[in-house]
Order: sequence, then structure tokens, then C-alpha cells
Amino acid sequence: MPEISRRTFGGLVGGGAVTAVATTAATATDAAAVPAEQPFRARPSGAAAGRRPNLLVILGDDLGWADLSSYGAPHIRTPHLDRLARQGVRFTDAYSGSATCSPTRFSLYTGRYPGRTPGGLAEPIANKAQGLDPNHPTLASLLKKAGYSTALIGKWHCGWLPDHSPTKSGWDEFFGNFGGVLEYFSKLGQLGDYDLYEGDAQYKDLRYYTEVLTERAVEYVGRDHGKPWLLNLNFTTPHWPWLAEDDAETGAEIAAKIRAAKNQGEVSRALNHFDGGSVEKYTQMVESLDAAVGEVLTALRRSGQEENTLVLFASDNGGERYSYNWPLSGEKFVLLEGGIRVPAIVRWPARIDGRQVSHEPHFSPDWTATLLEVGGARPDPAYPLDGTSLAGYLLKGEEPPQRDLFWRVRANRALRRGDWKYYRDETGQDHLYNLAADSREQADLAPDRPELLAELKAAWERTAATLLPYPTA
Repeated sequence: MPEISRRTFGGLVGGGAVTAVATTAATATDAAAVPAEQPFRARPSGAAAGRRPNLLVILGDDLGWADLSSYGAPHIRTPHLDRLARQGVRFTDAYSGSATCSPTRFSLYTGRYPGRTPGGLAEPIANKAQGLDPNHPTLASLLKKAGYSTALIGKWHCGWLPDHSPTKSGWDEFFGNFGGVLEYFSKLGQLGDYDLYEGDAQYKDLRYYTEVLTERAVEYVGRDHGKPWLLNLNFTTPHWPWLAEDDAETGAEIAAKIRAAKNQGEVSRALNHFDGGSVEKYTQMVESLDAAVGEVLTALRRSGQEENTLVLFASDNGGERYSYNWPLSGEKFVLLEGGIRVPAIVRWPARIDGRQVSHEPHFSPDWTATLLEVGGARPDPAYPLDGTSLAGYLLKGEEPPQRDLFWRVRANRALRRGDWKYYRDETGQDHLYNLAADSREQADLAPDRPELLAELKAAWERTAATLLPYPTA
């Protein structure tokens, strides 16, 4: 039997033993068995580069690491995303840029730690005073400068009008919601008002939101584009409130509570839907997301653009409440693995072979750097990226980037270096975990490795010292 590295073993076992599970799930989903995934290898260096790809970046919302059948969910069927994984590369050690919605979006749009900008300090953004500075370069503005058409469809959550909008930050087109959450039918959002817009104007459509976004995305990818394009497609599924396509009546009850709310707290309680949902309802929502992605990918294939379109699918942070995160601990809001490790799949038929799995740790800002590189766009030197491009690894077979992955939220801190993770919990207690041996973060090795703990803690503090402080009030 060939030797495997400690990291590869960690990805297979510590990562949830998902390779075997994924093959089993794919077999159950499809009529016949499919070949097993192979460890990732770039195509031979002689492969033609070709023209710049279209970029389709799809985010699920609060989708947990193991919520797809290709990641081990035993009760959720996701045939379209499983097929996407078989056609490309499935990552076992992918991370979001933060543990909540808007900071991760800041990290993806800017390629930088959320704490580099005032708006990124909100966890998450909850009022009109907060947002992404329109003067800050973004993935969209930099690609636009390089000749791309740009669009964002779905959840923005980086500020509200009049000061903040995707169209003020580099996207040519915007269709979606400004806030972090809305009721799926009425489109009443977290500020208590209607939150579906086309550009800067309200757009009335009371159908199920996932259906509305899918329809608009299908139309966009099916256009006769005159130049390469970037589409950020940000679904709200499976974020609460817990509503599937047949739940208009429950949605109307939530909408009535929002309209009757006397303050922001009552609006939030209605949308949080603490008295609703179930594992079965959550399963419906994830399967609805999968079907929506399938429709968009079918439209892409029909358009003749599939071969040279790089598709990236991921989640904005870990799962919550009804999510299936096994074997990870923690969930959204915390920096344990369950709060930040997410499913991530990349497909680019023209350049990347399918049926592959990668165990290389990376996080959201790395994709910013990667997409800019493959799109021929240069970062702004006045706003240096914190992400590191994976293009050399994916396309040329270069060694993957070796560096620390860093996270900071008000309640937690975390840093990953290779297989090791430093974590401080909400009580201020420091922990040390070897993720290759213990992805569940139960065996605290801090007492056994005090020197390594001190080294990683010092590395975290050096990076944290370069970020903006949290507001005290």
C-alpha cells in the first residue's frame, strides 16, 4: 500500500471519512456506481491556457460542512452538487473568512481580513450606518477594470442604500436583497421593510425567493455575452426562517409578525423563527438549493459556455441549528471547525480534471486572489490581499501555499498552521488541537505542547495587531 502523508490521512479521516461516504452517496444518488475520487493533481504543465474564463461564484447561506450528500450527509440528497463535485475538485479543508455572514462576504469581496475595514467589524451588519466602503477595491471592480462584465444576484449583506450597494462597489448589475435575512415570500427583511431590489429600485415579486433568484441567474448565464463575466450568485437558502416552497402560509404568519413589530428586536425574533423548523424542513431547503444550482448549471451548459466557466460553490460560514456538521464541533458564530469549515467545490472543464479531492487548507480570501489571477486582474497595491492565490496549485501543479490561516471575532480567536489549530474560546481559555488526528477538537493538547501553543498565539497576535480595533460602544 502506498504511503500517505499525515495531512492526507487527516483529510480522509479527520475530515470526516468522507471520501468513502461520498462515493456511497453518489452511488445512491445515481443509478450506477461512479469511480472513486482521486487525490488532486493538476493537469500536465503543457495544457493550453486558453482564454480567460467566465467566473460563476455560488454561495449557500449557513450551509454546514457535511450538509451535502457528497460530504457525508446521510439524509440529504444533493445530486446536482454531487455531480458538480465529480466534474471538478471537492475540498475537505475549505474555510470561510469568518463565522458569520457579512464578515465572510467582506473577506470574499475584498480578499482581505474583515477587520481591515470598519464595515467588516460588524458581526454581522445590522444597520444602515455600516457597510463596505464604495472606494475600496473589490473582486468585481478589479475584474471590471480588466474587462469583465460583473453581476451580483441574491444576498448582498454589505450595507444598505443610499450609501452602500453592489453597483457602488464594482458590480454592473444587482438583483437581490441588501440585508442578511428576509421572509422568503413577502421579502420583508431584517429592518422590517421590503428588501428585493433591481439595482437601486424595489422589484415586486412575491414568489419563493430561491425560485426568483434561480430564474434571474438562468437568464444571466444564458445571455450572449460579448466579454468574460463574473456572476456572484448568493442564495439565502438554507438560512432561517425555515421555509420551503410549499410554506407560504407559515411565511405569511412570519410576515404578519414583522408588520406588527414595535421594534427591531421583535422583527429579529420573527425572522429567527425559533419556534419553527425541523430536520425534515431543513432537508427540504438544502435540496431546494441543490435543485436551483442544477437549473443554473443546466442553463450554463445550454449556453455553450460550460467548458470555459470556472464554477466555485461554497458556503458563507458553518451551519446552524438543523445543519449536519458531523464530525465537527461548533456551529455558526464560533471559530470551532463547525463554525468556519465549509463545503467547497471548483469546476473548470477547460483546465481542471474531475473526480478529484483536495485536503489543502484554504479560506475565502484565497479564492479572491485566485479569481483575480485567472481573470488577468491585478490587486490594488494600496490594498494588499490577505488571501493567497491557488491558481499555481490548481493549474500548474505547484506546491500549495503554506501559511497561517487567521480568524478573529469578538468572542473567539483562531489560527491554523498545517495540522495545528490554536483556538481561544469565549471564556478566554486557550486550546491547541491537532486537526489531522482530532477534527472534532476534543483532545486539547495545550498542556502537552506549551511552546507550540505560545508560538501560534504569538503569530495570531502579530496579525491581530494590524487590524482595526472593535468599537467599544
